[in-house]
Amino acid sequence: MDIDQEVDTRGLNCPLPILKAKKALATMQSGQLLKVVATDTGSIRDFQAFAKQTGNELVDQQTVGEEFIHILRRR
Repeated sequence: MDIDQEVDTRGLNCPLPILKAKKALATMQSGQLLKVVATDTGSIRDFQAFAKQTGNELVDQQTVGEEFIHILRRR
């Protein structure tokens, strides 16, 4: 999977990971992939809701240790 942009939101709590992702997606082309690394446990459901509300595709979510990785495809 070729990631086009990555946002590090470690240590930030809701709603900052979503806001940073939204800002990054606004600069990207349709179809590009954004990787967001978060430590907020609520980010899993937050990114699921964000994808549904915005029409961006949530391609993958993983938990790696204490980090949550979210991959979004720009609509």
